[in-house]
Amino acid sequence: MLKLALALPLALLSVQAFHASSQPLTPTVKEQIIASDHWRPNCPVPLSGLRLVSLTYWGWDGKPHTGRLVVNARVVPQVETIFRKLYAMRFPIRHMLPSDTYGRAGQLPRDGDVTASMECRQAVASPCNGYKVTGTGHWSMHAYGEAIDLNPVENPYVGCGMTRDKTALSYLDRSRVRKGMVTPAVVAVFRSVGWGWGGSWTGSTKDYMHFSVNGH
Repeated sequence: MLKLALALPLALLSVQAFHASSQPLTPTVKEQIIASDHWRPNCPVPLSGLRLVSLTYWGWDGKPHTGRLVVNARVVPQVETIFRKLYAMRFPIRHMLPSDTYGRAGQLPRDGDVTASMECRQAVASPCNGYKVTGTGHWSMHAYGEAIDLNPVENPYVGCGMTRDKTALSYLDRSRVRKGMVTPAVVAVFRSVGWGWGGSWTGSTKDYMHFSVNGH
């Protein structure tokens, strides 16, 4: 019994502690984000207004990893709080590196299951309006670096019961919770810093991966 009692605290101490830090964009990330057309001079936030945040997260393999997100400088404290809480609850994330989002096409994760933030683009139109519609005419919150998409395969964008991502079809049933899916506990983590969730939008359009400072 004594050996067991001593082993438990040692096991707890062996778990990697959460770490978070931020810095201005490195030359490499600047080059990647421009070359991949995720940022252009007409975007609403200059490169100087963005930060590269390093965060510990639980990977799909059940082990701690260090991921990095490009976000707006003003939301860095909120992002660090969010991922500290996700790490505490051991929420699994599949991919979360700038190269997973901004790297060359042949080097991107083939499953597309990338957790990311900054992408200078318009808000995505609902599939209800037809799959050929690519934008709504106004900036997405991602263009401001004030939104995060979390495990997009397990948490798809859905409109009128449809999703553009065929690999996510089995996740349209939100009642059968599986690894990496957003749960009420995950939503509560984001809401603790005032962020809203696309899965709570009214109507037939839901964006289960999407969290942002204003819920849009």
